[in-house]
Amino acid sequence: MSTLKRKAGAEAGAEPKKAKQGSIMTFFGTPKPSSTAADGTAASEPAPVKFDKAKWVASLTPEQRKLLQLEIDTLHESWLALLKDELITKEFLDLKRFLEREAAAGKKVFPPKEDIYSWSRHTPFSTVKVVILGQDPYHNYNQAHGLAFSVRPPTPAPPSLQNMYIALKNDYPSFTPPPHRGGLLTPWADRGVLMLNTCLTVRAHEANSHSNRGWERFTQKCIDLVAARRSRGVVFMAWGTPAGKRVLRVDTKRHLVLKSVHPSPLSAAKGFFTCGHFRAANDWLAQRYGEDGRVDWALVEGDSVLREPGKPSGGVEQKEEGADEKQEEEKEQGESGKLEGDATVRDSEGNKEASKQTVVEKKEGVEAADGDENTAPEVPA
Repeated sequence: MSTLKRKAGAEAGAEPKKAKQGSIMTFFGTPKPSSTAADGTAASEPAPVKFDKAKWVASLTPEQRKLLQLEIDTLHESWLALLKDELITKEFLDLKRFLEREAAAGKKVFPPKEDIYSWSRHTPFSTVKVVILGQDPYHNYNQAHGLAFSVRPPTPAPPSLQNMYIALKNDYPSFTPPPHRGGLLTPWADRGVLMLNTCLTVRAHEANSHSNRGWERFTQKCIDLVAARRSRGVVFMAWGTPAGKRVLRVDTKRHLVLKSVHPSPLSAAKGFFTCGHFRAANDWLAQRYGEDGRVDWALVEGDSVLREPGKPSGGVEQKEEGADEKQEEEKEQGESGKLEGDATVRDSEGNKEASKQTVVEKKEGVEAADGDENTAPEVPA
């Protein structure tokens, strides 16, 4: 485990410290929060948790320290400070014992253990602006690396991610998918998009093989912490019935919850392509944090979806009076789904600014299709 040893960041809410040469952080690189992420940590946010990592580690029993070595070494300290009590619960320690038994039995598990918490290192807690919820990690070789929906090169973008590109291009026509059918989403993560699966591990070629072992409770705790402590507001994207259930407790007066069918090929045509979530997220973030608080969804180096024709240099689209209402009417007429959920947008002082509705198409068979989440194609050897 010594080769995996890292200092997973500074104190919660602080800038990550530069990694020492030879550490795991050196190998993977220290993700740098975008300059706009600081806007999300204004005075209205709770004060960062004071956390003495060394003291906490010293307080663990020898068995706890052994079971939690991966978390100690690779979970970013901003998350560790908030999750430390959850890590020593019976449920989480039982999960770690289960994973030890899997390894002892020679079971191949994805993602690689050093990537299980990569989401925490790419998106430290104080930088979270958007949460995209997945279900199971990809279960074939060269796919899962700890970020929901994302795959590393040379693995091509899986079908669900290809459908996300289509929806994104509908929102931002200037969007260009990565070259070579790429599917690496780390640029989003580094800009404050937390891509979190429900289960963080899976047995090779056996979908949902690590479900109901304890990951669900742990990742729900992560969601609840974001909802409770990122109090100026975060956008939650919940695609599919399972993801929708995970955000039921999120306060929609404080946060924006966007629901739709899953981007899986089995359900995407039932409303996902036209859900408008990527632009809706940015419109809402601009209301809360200003234009600099938006997420640039571009995935090609040098590109930006925020620089579009018909917009001034500031990036704010110029529309005729009443254009929003007309566009919304056309959208409703062209879709067969029903409206569900009324998310109210308020500014940072809590004043009501606008009311937006999320289109959610629900038809028979959608729930069955949702089980296809995060399934990627085989990559030829």
